[in-house]
Amino acid sequence: MHSPGSSPLDGPSSTRPTPSKRKPVSAAGNHSRQNSANLPSGPDHKRTKLNNNFDSGTSNSIHSRMSKAVLGKRPEIVDLTKPPTFQPHKGAKKLVIKNLRTTPRGNDLEYYRVTKQGLLDALQAVFEQKQPRQPLERLYRGVEDLCRHGSSKELYDVLRERCDTYLHNDLHRSILAEAGSSNIDILRSTHKRWEIWNAQSTIIRSVFSYLDRSFLLRSKDFPQINDMAISLFRRVMFVKSSSGVNPGAKSLIGMCDLVDHDRRGDSRFDSALLHDSIAMLNVLNIYGKSFEPLFLKNSEAYFREFAEVQSCASLKIYISSCEKLLEREDYRCNRYNFDSTTKRQLMDTAHTILIQNYSEKLLDSGSIGKLLDENAVESMKALYDLLRLSGIQKKLRRPWEEYIKDAGSVIVNDTSRGEEMVVRLLEFRRSLDLMIRDAFNRDDEFTYSMRQAFGSFINDRKVQSAWKTGTSKVGEMIAKYIDLLLRGGLKTLPKSLLSDIKDRVDAEQSGLASTGDEDAELDRQLDQALELFRFIEGKDVFEAFYKQDLARRLLMGRSASADAERSMLAKLKNECGSNFTHNLEQMFKDQQLARDEMASYKSWCEGNGHGKSGLDLNVSILSAAAWPTYPDTQLNLPDDVSAQIGRFEKYYVNKHTGRRLTWKHSLAHCLVKGRFNKGPKELLVSSYQAVVLMLFNEIDNDPKGSLTYQHISESTGLSGQDLNRTLQSLACGKTRVLTKNPKGREVNTADTFYVNKAFTDPKYRVKINQVQLKETKEENQDTHERVAQDRQFECQAAIVRIMKSRKAMTHANLVAEVINQTKSRGAIEPAEIKKNIEKLIEKDYLEREGGSYTYLA
Repeated sequence: MHSPGSSPLDGPSSTRPTPSKRKPVSAAGNHSRQNSANLPSGPDHKRTKLNNNFDSGTSNSIHSRMSKAVLGKRPEIVDLTKPPTFQPHKGAKKLVIKNLRTTPRGNDLEYYRVTKQGLLDALQAVFEQKQPRQPLERLYRGVEDLCRHGSSKELYDVLRERCDTYLHNDLHRSILAEAGSSNIDILRSTHKRWEIWNAQSTIIRSVFSYLDRSFLLRSKDFPQINDMAISLFRRVMFVKSSSGVNPGAKSLIGMCDLVDHDRRGDSRFDSALLHDSIAMLNVLNIYGKSFEPLFLKNSEAYFREFAEVQSCASLKIYISSCEKLLEREDYRCNRYNFDSTTKRQLMDTAHTILIQNYSEKLLDSGSIGKLLDENAVESMKALYDLLRLSGIQKKLRRPWEEYIKDAGSVIVNDTSRGEEMVVRLLEFRRSLDLMIRDAFNRDDEFTYSMRQAFGSFINDRKVQSAWKTGTSKVGEMIAKYIDLLLRGGLKTLPKSLLSDIKDRVDAEQSGLASTGDEDAELDRQLDQALELFRFIEGKDVFEAFYKQDLARRLLMGRSASADAERSMLAKLKNECGSNFTHNLEQMFKDQQLARDEMASYKSWCEGNGHGKSGLDLNVSILSAAAWPTYPDTQLNLPDDVSAQIGRFEKYYVNKHTGRRLTWKHSLAHCLVKGRFNKGPKELLVSSYQAVVLMLFNEIDNDPKGSLTYQHISESTGLSGQDLNRTLQSLACGKTRVLTKNPKGREVNTADTFYVNKAFTDPKYRVKINQVQLKETKEENQDTHERVAQDRQFECQAAIVRIMKSRKAMTHANLVAEVINQTKSRGAIEPAEIKKNIEKLIEKDYLEREGGSYTYLA
């Protein structure tokens, strides 16, 4: 409703027929209208038509209807040179009004009766939606005269009675007559009449504005006209009448029906009607008391029906349906101006019914596992947001951990795809990281759960039994993956592991190098591999295989980046301490010392008259304690190579007294030049391959010359698996510089071999020594057995160290302490610890006394 205001001037200004009495005004007085509250009621005190104020010497505006006799004729030209006629020091002039009538004109009672009747006629015209016959200004003046006459309460009672009668009879009947059979039709009719009544009450309030301001504003017993109009409409339409017909109640149900139509997508939904109806209820002040409880009750019933139907579908569909429903409910509350308390209660009810009551479905491990397998980030984000609305998002951690353990166990126990284990684990980890970042809003709880789950399945005893190694297979494969990175760089990785745009933005915001840079991306990939390394309890397996791979890279010059090698070494040192990387650092030092030694050797050769030969020898001197253990093999070297080696050994022994050199030919590699029909090539081969190829120089003049398997074995000193691998790499691989008869992929003792004169390759320098970089099954098994044996020694050392400090301990306490001290190197079974205790007792390190052990000094 509109707030009360001044009367509109709808009609033309005219002289009032109201009789008036004018009183003489004193000479020094100012003519001004007095406050109606300070005047006695009746027509004796009427407003004057002239208001003058000469106190400040400034003339007020003169009323347009002031007589010409009072104003006089204004001069057309004002002469400013003449002295002013107004002299303030002489005081105000005396104003005399002639022919002032001091006796009443006509019958006052008749005037008030006619005025009152005119107001009643105007009310009736307003109710009939017609224009009153009298101008609204005249009606306003009539209300003012009646109020001044003391008829304010009588006038208010008449106005209230007429409005009440109109609402009960005309307006109420019109609503029922126009309304159809549905509640929405009754709502539409009620709202239409509300708008009509709203417009009518605005006109009434304008006409009776003086009554509002002079009488009702100060009254505590009677409401103002605006409040009266609202109260009457509310009582007539929304309070049950004696006839039992209550259009307001049906209108409220109609509003709920509109909301239901909107929820179900019914075309009968009228958005404008719902919006305006909410506004109507707020004005009538019945929204919270009448509509809100009914709306919430119907909404609860709808939510229960919705949940029951949608719960039969899959989890993905249920999550999507709930998310869309909550978005629509939130939008509707905002769009149609539902109260904030209504919205809060509505959403709380929806969360309780849709989420808490169906938490078992939402937290089902099998269903969540399917979503994670599908990498359904949007669905998981919606699920997380739903659970967070009810404060139960932490319950998602249990199925999250179960899924990671199950999926991870499948990867690490898959013996058929062992070479892909680490890449698959990193892809799996990458998908989980993206899920935490994009779906779980970087929740640290889920990051912690992921790490716990990874540590669980990586160190599971079932992995060792599946691979039959007795030690950590995952540690071995992580070392091989890092070797792959440091040899081949990023080109060896699948695109799924590389950083995306969000990762680059996060790196830049954290002050790190952008992962768009290749070196920074390689460093990030090494960090990802170290993340898996941290989960491993048996780090001794990783150390053994990493040392072997590092030795191959250093000795054969196969590192993709020296900076990456140093960075990885620093990471391992920071992660595991200097004891872990001591031997690895010594390997790098040996390489530098070997370069210095070769420079010194070449200077010695030049000083002793040994000129340059066709053979360029390069020797790496290695510390036996720091480098991996390699088997000694017998190899018959060519004469020129043997002479060069003998010369270097003589030089070295003379220079370093007391040292002895042991040659490891299995690690050597050579650059051999070969002539083929389509041009010469440089072949980068192992020492074994080079010795075999040099044999074919003996039959170079024989076009059909060939060598048998037996002849090659006797001439080179190689046999068994070493010879088979060497010949297979030369004659059966992708790069075949030899041919074999009969053809086949396997090498047999009856085979004969020829030089492949037709050999060709787009590169001038061809690498054939890849066989050196590959580890055989025997070497792999030997490494695992050596690690297991070293664990036994470490276990015995830990037992002696503990007993030496404690002197006496029970069996259970000793076992627990040994496990605690050796878990960083590799977990040892209690049964193995017991066996080592027995060995130490046999060696007189310990003595058993009852249920405890005593250290023997």
